[in-house]
Amino acid sequence: MVEGGFTKLFQKRSFFHFAQKYQSLGSGEPEEETHEECELKIVEQEKEVTVLPPKDACKCHKEDLAKALKVDLQTGLSEFSVLQRRLKHGWNEFSVENTEPIWKKYLDQFKNPLILLLLASALVSVITKEFEDAASIAMAVLIVVTVAFIQEYRSEKSLEELNKLVPPECHCLREGKLQHLLARELVPGDIIYLSVGDRVPADLRLIEVTDLLVDESSFTGEAEPCNKTDGVLLEAGDITTLSNVVFMGTLVRYGKGKGVVIGTGENSQFGEVFKMMQAEETPKTPLQKSMDRLGKQLTLFSFGIIGLIMLLGWLQGKHLLSMFTIGVSLAVAAIPEGLPIVVTVTLVLGILRMAKKRVIVKKLPIVETLGCCNVICSDKTGTLTANEMTVTRLVTSDGFQAEVSGVGYNGEGNVYLLPSKEILKEFSNVSVGKLVEAGCVVNNAIIRKNSVMGQPTEGALIALAMKMELADIKDIYVRKKEIPFSSEQKWMAVKCALKNEDQEDIYFMKGAFEEVIRYCTLYNSGGISLSLTPQQKAFYQQEEKQMGSSGLRVLALASGPELGKLTFLGLVGIIDPPRAGVREAVQVLFESGVSVKMITGDALETAVAIGQNIGLCNGKLKAMSGEELDQLAEAELSSTVKNVSIFFRTSPKHKLKIIKALQRAGAVVAMTGDGVNDAVALKSADIGIAMGQAGTDVSKEAANMILVDDDFSTVMNAIEEGKGIFYNIKNFVRFQLSTSISALSLITLSTVLNLPNPLNAMQILWINIIMDGPPAQSLGVEPVDRDTIKQPPRRITDSILSKSLILKIFMSAIIIISGTLFVFWKENPKSGITPRTTTMTFTCFVFFDLFNALTCRSQTKMIFEIGFFRNRMFLYSVLGSFLGQLAVIYVPPLQKIFQTENLGVLDLLFLTGLASSVFIVSEFVKLCEKRCCRRPKHTKGCHN
Repeated sequence: MVEGGFTKLFQKRSFFHFAQKYQSLGSGEPEEETHEECELKIVEQEKEVTVLPPKDACKCHKEDLAKALKVDLQTGLSEFSVLQRRLKHGWNEFSVENTEPIWKKYLDQFKNPLILLLLASALVSVITKEFEDAASIAMAVLIVVTVAFIQEYRSEKSLEELNKLVPPECHCLREGKLQHLLARELVPGDIIYLSVGDRVPADLRLIEVTDLLVDESSFTGEAEPCNKTDGVLLEAGDITTLSNVVFMGTLVRYGKGKGVVIGTGENSQFGEVFKMMQAEETPKTPLQKSMDRLGKQLTLFSFGIIGLIMLLGWLQGKHLLSMFTIGVSLAVAAIPEGLPIVVTVTLVLGILRMAKKRVIVKKLPIVETLGCCNVICSDKTGTLTANEMTVTRLVTSDGFQAEVSGVGYNGEGNVYLLPSKEILKEFSNVSVGKLVEAGCVVNNAIIRKNSVMGQPTEGALIALAMKMELADIKDIYVRKKEIPFSSEQKWMAVKCALKNEDQEDIYFMKGAFEEVIRYCTLYNSGGISLSLTPQQKAFYQQEEKQMGSSGLRVLALASGPELGKLTFLGLVGIIDPPRAGVREAVQVLFESGVSVKMITGDALETAVAIGQNIGLCNGKLKAMSGEELDQLAEAELSSTVKNVSIFFRTSPKHKLKIIKALQRAGAVVAMTGDGVNDAVALKSADIGIAMGQAGTDVSKEAANMILVDDDFSTVMNAIEEGKGIFYNIKNFVRFQLSTSISALSLITLSTVLNLPNPLNAMQILWINIIMDGPPAQSLGVEPVDRDTIKQPPRRITDSILSKSLILKIFMSAIIIISGTLFVFWKENPKSGITPRTTTMTFTCFVFFDLFNALTCRSQTKMIFEIGFFRNRMFLYSVLGSFLGQLAVIYVPPLQKIFQTENLGVLDLLFLTGLASSVFIVSEFVKLCEKRCCRRPKHTKGCHN
């Protein structure tokens, strides 16, 4: 109600604002009436705005387009127009229609063959007038089905949550201001700005372009990017020929552009693709597949044993219906149908926990791979470093040097001429002024509220101009052309002319020193251009090397009338300080057997300075350049790259080469990056990790994982979580298999030895609820142990069922079987089996199960080390199961269903003491393993 009221108030205020615009001059009517008329008029106009099909939009002139969509191309839509259009066109997103109602999903659970067999058993009980048995079986079936439904429903809901974690974003012009919005907020008529690396947020008709290339392979299958224009098309063919339209979901590979939204959500071209996508099922993860295989193998084994039990029972003359009901109940309990579901739930809950730690995982299999990762190839800029570039040093072409104070993009600080420490402003020193001017003009960044919109390097140059009081100097120029930066050419240039002056055009260029100097024939000396000599070039090269060796990123700047005849202006040294926590994260990863390699386009000196600062390879650095990589043969490269910790002066193809070489050498590689130039490597790596804030849409699309805060140290948290999830699944598997084996063996032994059945069908089904229900589920959410990160990466081929785990499963099963059979033998009077006998045996088995779950919380750590209260869900689950068991024993209606009777306090104490043996023995085995493992550790020394 409050929200609705606020919206109405906002709309009303907006109406009054617009009414003032439309108020006719000299009108004698009351103001309120004029407002109301304008209000209705504007609403009607907004209702007339429709989505333009691409084939119609491509033929429209800009003016016709603006008229059709009722938008000012210079200022964009108003907030009021946006609200009205959203009411008609909805959000720019695809609604996932859940065609299957919840009641149908619940009824689908009854299609399980084992459940149908149990219901058949209940029907036979009704026919034979054993109504109590029929009611008991029906109630058990309801409980089992409800538990299975809740598990699956929870898994689906968790997966739906994952789809909301990565919202696409865009730059939109509204009310004359460039805003950073979520793509879902767009409506037809919005003005969108596109730049390199952006994902197109809606279908757009382009109105301005600068060398725009768009990857439309998602629609056309063409690998080559399409060249886009803003001109009018005379004829419209298929979508591949619409050169002035870009489609939602495509990627900007080069250049930049501006366009008007003509289609959103399901009215876009992507809408059709989305509908086809809905029909596709998400593939299962390798771990899920292995759990499915394990489940099928155990199912076949269980059916064989159950068939044998039923045959032996029948031959021994036992009641056939009773043996059938017990056989089916045993099948429900022994067959681990919950394994794949629990694996999915555990993986998904792990992903949601990672999201809270500001790490978004896009695909389930990546969670498994994280625990196997043994090499991280990290991009330097924006990942290992803060990506808040700050200019700290200037060297002009005529030898002046200056240092700059202040950090970040707030413009605070000064430029000091060395060695006099004179504070420079504007053109008080012509050479420094011209250098700063060039950096400000050849620039696309905007600084707003102390944050940069654009590239951080360009933001640093704008911040420098702010310190020199030259930030507005770019406004005296009109930009005529731009040659955008690319990782191949390593420079950017703009062609400009002075406003209101009839002078020749001037080029400004910035980029890597070795590239910019190739276009220069002159150098600036106090405002005069002189011929560039080899001695001057050698001096600049020496200065560039010296700045680079102190960890600075060096940019060269030049200007002139032609690209081949530029005047060299000087060098700018920019520092990108390492992120807080990176050094500690690199150290912890190194100690746990994960090697971190830095890949950068920077020079050797800059790369080594940063590498030493963050403690790469404990300071024992080995570096290799992109050129050296090109000279190595494939076989030689695989053996060499393992020992290299820094790769400098690399291009995208080098990054790909490094990753492929490491993978051939048997490494599981994670690659972090944020730029367009990282996209190919991110896709090729076993784990592609993009940056959430500085990362381009291309890199986010190519990656499997996104670091929301761009913080490298959260990679450590992700690896820790990945390892922890795998161990949690192992804990669950141990608990479930030891319980399955115990239940099967108990009935098998009693049948083979011609003893009465120690458990009835209802009791077996109750055990199944504990085995597949909350206590088992809670093992999957055990908090990650702090020492997990110190464990070495596991091999990707390692099975969950290791020899050690199999031995522990059988050890637990033998203790449970022995203890339960002992109680059954002790409580079995000569006169025959009684309700007390089955109650004691049944309660003994359940208590064994709960103590077994307690010790399964960790395979290596004792309960006192991990703490009793750390996993609260487990405590509540065990407490609930214990209270449920007491209810089964003491509540009269449940006594009838489960055929139990009251037990004394001493009976419960005796059973608790006996059942705790499985916990005590398992904890003792952990203690022995610890002591045995401790000795070799000292003899081998530190091995990582």
